Amino acid sequence: MNNAIILAARVLLAQIFLISGFGKLGAGYAGTQAYMEAMGIPGMLLPLVIALEIGGGLALIAGFLTRWAALALAGFVVVSAVFFHANFGDQTQAIMFMKNLAMAGGLLLLYVHGAGSYSLDARRG
Repeated sequence: MNNAIILAARVLLAQIFLISGFGKLGAGYAGTQAYMEAMGIPGMLLPLVIALEIGGGLALIAGFLTRWAALALAGFVVVSAVFFHANFGDQTQAIMFMKNLAMAGGLLLLYVHGAGSYSLDARRG
């Protein structure tokens, strides 16, 4: 039962990264790049963000290099929280900041405990 729950946790954590990454590929690319630049982040980093979101999300779902994908995504969401959601005077931004920290917590648990039996990591030994 625990391995099924770990699989569900991986899928639930991954979905936000996949949706976000694929959303940036289409019509959202230019707007996201402009928003990054307005916040002082070089827009040329956007392809790396997309690759991390999509690649990391797929890695979590498949349970492939799960610990490293989870650690990278945890770092990403903490950095994103600091740069994009630290306006605590805006309740929405404060909630987004806390959401990112909660996601980092779940990802760090995956880093510590691994992907479980229902994963490519388990098949690789």
